[in-house]
Amino acid sequence: MRSASAARVAGAGVGALVGIGAAAVVAERRLAKARSARKAGVAGAERLGGLHCDPVTVTAEDGVRLHAEIDQPSPQDAAADPARATVVFVHGYTLNLDCWHFQRRHLRQVHRRRRAVFYDQRSHGRSERSSPAHATVDQLGRDLLSVMDALAPDEPVVLVGHSMGGMAIIALAEQHPELFGSRVVGAALISTTAGGLHTSRALSRLIPDRVGALVAPRLVAGLARVPELVDTVRRRGSNIGFLVADRFAFGDDVPASYVEFVDEMIAATPFEVLAEFYPQFDALDKFAVLETFAKVPTTIVTGTGDRLTSVGHSRKMASRIDGARLVECEGAGHMVILECSDRVNAALDELCRRADRR
Repeated sequence: MRSASAARVAGAGVGALVGIGAAAVVAERRLAKARSARKAGVAGAERLGGLHCDPVTVTAEDGVRLHAEIDQPSPQDAAADPARATVVFVHGYTLNLDCWHFQRRHLRQVHRRRRAVFYDQRSHGRSERSSPAHATVDQLGRDLLSVMDALAPDEPVVLVGHSMGGMAIIALAEQHPELFGSRVVGAALISTTAGGLHTSRALSRLIPDRVGALVAPRLVAGLARVPELVDTVRRRGSNIGFLVADRFAFGDDVPASYVEFVDEMIAATPFEVLAEFYPQFDALDKFAVLETFAKVPTTIVTGTGDRLTSVGHSRKMASRIDGARLVECEGAGHMVILECSDRVNAALDELCRRADRR
């Protein structure tokens, strides 16, 4: 019996290795294709994350310097329609402001009169590292206010947040509900939640919640003790990173360049930063705050194939906000802003029109 059991375990192990190996081969082929397309300059291809302008610095309340960029309308366009709200984009966990590539391109091409603010959250992208004590969702809400005060102090704003960025907007609503309906005239919450996350489910659907809740935090904390080793494994362009990004960021098949783009942003975020913010997500509980969003036009966008913040989170939030508009992108994953950029852009256009009329 023992030998039979051992054989089954060994067989399962071999099968797993074969599966991983096959997936790695597929990943390598997709990576090679994406890179050769970049090098060859294929007609119609564009460099994701290549939209930038002169940077500005915003200093958070604890002294951390945040990297920001502002797409400004021309003086003539601004004078023609001065009432248009400024859109402030807040990116998600392990990403940076480049993730808004398709939304930024859309605004530049279609809404040249609209001012747009993009920034890297603390410890992400080109912003400074935070102390671990300030690696919290509540601090991100305060950072958002610092950005608004520095870069959009005298105009109405529409806040657009993806994943952890949406959590930052919700944290701001908890800290300063009086801003919603006055300075904040619209909000978009994309692939996010106000609470109830079980991050261990992202590691394996087979682990019971109570087991995963014990194992996942300890695993992350243990890996955080050897961040250099972990970051070596996570290096940009690795097959492992590509496979993880492909599985957890997207729902349907997308161009390999999208996967590589997300993989590069994730790999550029030190593992220590991942470990510092990670405990925040399961502890988040801000559903009581959502009633504040009823004061302004609010749009909630989700992919029905999101493996990180499932569609149920968005539906629950929409049910708690009077007048909220829910946009579900069939089959799309967590990076719906890339995977279904046209749907997302159309939803943001409609939101801004409603906000401008206030």
